[in-house]
Amino acid sequence: MKKLTGAQIVIESLIAEGVDTIFGYPGGAILPTYDALLDSKIRHVLVRHEQGATHMAEGYARVTGRPGVVLVTSGPGATNTVTGLADAYMDSVPLVVITGQVPTTMIGNDAFQEADVVGITRPCTKHNYLVKDVKDIARIIKEAFFIAANGRPGPVLIDLPKDVQQAQHTFKYPDHVEIRGYKPTIKGNPRQIERAVDAIEQSEKPLFYVGGGVQWSGASPELTQLVRGLGIPVCETLMGLGSFPASDPLCLGMLGMHGSYATNTAVCNTDCLIAVGARFDDRVTGRIADFAPKAKSIIHLDIDPSSISKNVPVDIPIVGDIKPVLADMLEVVRSRESLGKRRETWSKWHQEILKWQKEKPLYERRNGDGNGHISAVSVIEELHNLTKGDCIVATDVGQHQMWVAQLFPFERPRSLLTSGGLGTMGYGLPAGIGAKFAAPERRVVVVSGDGSIQMNIQELATAVQYNIDLKVVIMNNHFLGMVRQWQEKFYQERYSYSAMSVPDFVTLAKAYNAKGFRIEKPSELAATMKQAFATPGPVLIDVIIPKEEAVMPMIPPGGSMSEMLFA
Repeated sequence: MKKLTGAQIVIESLIAEGVDTIFGYPGGAILPTYDALLDSKIRHVLVRHEQGATHMAEGYARVTGRPGVVLVTSGPGATNTVTGLADAYMDSVPLVVITGQVPTTMIGNDAFQEADVVGITRPCTKHNYLVKDVKDIARIIKEAFFIAANGRPGPVLIDLPKDVQQAQHTFKYPDHVEIRGYKPTIKGNPRQIERAVDAIEQSEKPLFYVGGGVQWSGASPELTQLVRGLGIPVCETLMGLGSFPASDPLCLGMLGMHGSYATNTAVCNTDCLIAVGARFDDRVTGRIADFAPKAKSIIHLDIDPSSISKNVPVDIPIVGDIKPVLADMLEVVRSRESLGKRRETWSKWHQEILKWQKEKPLYERRNGDGNGHISAVSVIEELHNLTKGDCIVATDVGQHQMWVAQLFPFERPRSLLTSGGLGTMGYGLPAGIGAKFAAPERRVVVVSGDGSIQMNIQELATAVQYNIDLKVVIMNNHFLGMVRQWQEKFYQERYSYSAMSVPDFVTLAKAYNAKGFRIEKPSELAATMKQAFATPGPVLIDVIIPKEEAVMPMIPPGGSMSEMLFA
């Protein structure tokens, strides 16, 4: 049998895994693999920074549901991926990141561009490998893809020394994976599912609380059938938005720190909380001691057993993949005629929540703020008008992110790409590019801020090089907006280093050979947005908004849902 180099084995293994796109940046320690890549059918996207590569791979993974793949060199090339790895780890995004390493004989000698990447990334990966023998490459790649995508998804790193890439061995890709100690539970316990349905049936004010696990499991159809079949309201975390159609009256939108009054009040009054693929994050719960204080039963469905009762004690845990667990729950529900008698009671509960929505809506609908400035709310509304909601939205982190989460109605899963757990500024633009490679037929819009966009704005060059049809809306208030908001509310208006000098984004777009537009008046918003969206290729749209506009309501730090601020 013909022998291949380790580098060739890497590429053939990736092809065997069905990889069609790699995001990367070459360098000395990974050049053998880059040389082998040139002869393959895999598409390579040359980024401008390795952090950008990881976020592009995240965007690709979130849209396709398959692991995103990154290829970078050793030392700084590898360390530049750490933020993306930590982001993917927090948000359960499957990645396989392959980093070059100095030859095995030089490891530990402070060689040029050497770094202990395995040690550095151990806390922010599901697993990582240092490959020491060429014969192990195919097995390790097979395992890496299995670990990344099975159980709770996450990033896996493979550190690949240069001499291992150059060594030779026969190639045979494994047809299955057997890892002792890693056998995720897929099917939920039938008795626990019965108990959960019992608790729901006995409740007066049940509420579904849905997280990102529903999207990773592909369980939106089962969730939608279950929620509609029971007639129980549903609220979503930031990562869960789109799991259930926003247009359905049962959908209450986002809960938590910037959730609506009605949604958070529903959480405060529910007597049975059904958490599905969510991890009770602090941005959701507020002060844990006061979270869902009237809940007699808290049910938690999750594939990760370590998430169960980690933050909030639960009464009925169900460990398993969300899709089959919800399918089994649907069967139990359909077999019980008695549940139909509960719909009237639950309908009254739903009507109570709808009254709260009318009492305190999120924002007044307005084009400007009354002082000739463009309202941030109107920007999101105009974005929805232009797209009819049929798009993928990638955001950065800050006020603009929360306005999108509050106001843009997501009808489909895998339509919102955002950094939840780590809160990574600079995520949006590269994630949007990755999404466009994953789904070229879909419209992709990036919503960013004047602070966030500058974190990875160099990736605009990547979008131009590959002629990505991407629209980037910058909500520009010349401040780190969320930092300013906190300083105003909680630091006696002491604006410590949150004001920003920003570039001329229109001129900057032109410098990158992209198109740029600026919108400064409410009267310009609709027409200029329409013109920008009709312009092919990468487009930056700089929208000037007032620095005073805040994301409201909000739970103050250390506060509970019942202590929301509205101004």
